[in-house]
Amino acid sequence: MAERLDVIIFGASGFTGKNTVFEAVTVLKGLRWGIAGRNLEKLKAVLKEVGVKAKKDLSQVPIVIADVNDEPALLEMAKKCRIVVNTAGPYRFYGENVVKACIEAGTHHVDVSGEPQYMETCQMKYDQLARQKGVYVVSACGFDSIPADMGVVFLEKNFDGVVNSVESFLESGIKEGGSSNDSSAGLNYGTWESAIYGLAHSDELRGIRQKLYPQKLPKFYPVLRPRPLIFRSTEVDKVCLPFPGSDRSVVMRSQRFFYDQDSKRPVQMQAYVGFSSWMVATLVIFFASIFGLLSKYKLGRTLLLKYPRIFSGGLASREGPSEDSMERTYFKMTFKANGWPRADRLAEGSDQYTEPPTKTLMVRVSGMNPGYGATCVALLCTALTILRESEKMPNNGGVLTPAGAFSKTTLISELEKHEHGMKFEILANK
Repeated sequence: MAERLDVIIFGASGFTGKNTVFEAVTVLKGLRWGIAGRNLEKLKAVLKEVGVKAKKDLSQVPIVIADVNDEPALLEMAKKCRIVVNTAGPYRFYGENVVKACIEAGTHHVDVSGEPQYMETCQMKYDQLARQKGVYVVSACGFDSIPADMGVVFLEKNFDGVVNSVESFLESGIKEGGSSNDSSAGLNYGTWESAIYGLAHSDELRGIRQKLYPQKLPKFYPVLRPRPLIFRSTEVDKVCLPFPGSDRSVVMRSQRFFYDQDSKRPVQMQAYVGFSSWMVATLVIFFASIFGLLSKYKLGRTLLLKYPRIFSGGLASREGPSEDSMERTYFKMTFKANGWPRADRLAEGSDQYTEPPTKTLMVRVSGMNPGYGATCVALLCTALTILRESEKMPNNGGVLTPAGAFSKTTLISELEKHEHGMKFEILANK
């Protein structure tokens, strides 16, 4: 059998896939990588387009034909590489067959899912089998939720004590410059579709979690309570709402993993997103309410899928964002932690403190082009880390969160190397 490629990017002709191929030219430099999908002509076109943009001849990059509904073809694809970088979503519909093929082939798998139902179902169904096969399956390896999950890892490493709770505050915006007439959306259609079906079936999560974690975590005090629905944060001087993405669920799965694996006291977490004014935040609530209501009904989902720009307030479209708007979009995720200094550390991770937290730390993760630059770089960096540092990862395999998989690796420093990577910094330590 021919020697395996290091990496295959599956779904390479999609919006996220094409941007991942572009970033692969630099991030995967020195590795043997290829692309895969169901349409040969579209895949050839991607290599030609990206080659022109990257000023590289990509004509010799291997192409593999595989369809998410063709399980034998997926298995053959997985056998051709050491790790599959899966960009073909929504993962609720298209992800599980790829995961199964990878585990059967003994091939690692990473993706950018922000869909808790898919991620937690995969953990419930395939974690033990992945461990037996020595395969790592890691989701949420993009903007959902590398900044949040690895941000908490970065924070804990720099806290010099015991963290009780973390609040995260996400900000995003467009830097000045470029075309003033750019009215392109910020999300591509696949991301919009994933959000619709994720919310539509959110009631499935309770049953999944009861099976995944039959034993509840003990409560740790003081309990971190959610803030009001809308409030002004003094930490980032923004009007904030609860963040509706998967960040908190991914972080809490990581903390559960550390508790089960190492008897480590779990960090409590609440996630928020900030806006420039009360008016903007109120408009977001309005559109989110319509989105939430319509997503629960078949007719409503049809309308959301047919008219994404209208029902997202211009945020999503079938065409997706323009390159100019993507390159000018920035994100900042600020974390505030409360806890106790090292001198007050308790003997056991399950012990309870009797005094309130006395120590705080603020850190930030930031970058440009979060949806389709930083996301694609992060996805490829996780693949690179598995190939280079699997000996630093737990259990010889399993279905893991990013922090569960990479907390002891150099992923954070790898992310900081690239133009579309992420910056991790300490803001204030008291």
